Amino acid sequence: MGDFDNREREEVYSKKVRAGKRTYFFDVKATRSNDYYVTITESKKRLEDGVFIKHKIFLYKEDFEKFAEGLKDTVDYIKAHQDVTEKRYEFSESTEAAPADEDFSF
Repeated sequence: MGDFDNREREEVYSKKVRAGKRTYFFDVKATRSNDYYVTITESKKRLEDGVFIKHKIFLYKEDFEKFAEGLKDTVDYIKAHQDVTEKRYEFSESTEAAPADEDFSF
């Protein structure tokens, strides 16, 4: 029974995107009936105590088009009204510090 309950959040695919002090996780998960959905998680280390603070949204496939359209319109609005310089983050942190930044637990 425990294994069956666990399938509700079975991870199918995961993409990790590091952007400065934040990390974004795009995860495809499967429901018990093998229906896929996306969770988008923002993870940021709190400076005071080093605790990772996470915010998560669930995106269901029937909403993909509306979500993508809304995001594109919003980004296009900002780009039309302000200069946007997209950063390409290159991590030059020492390898000793890297494992401490890894955070895969939700």
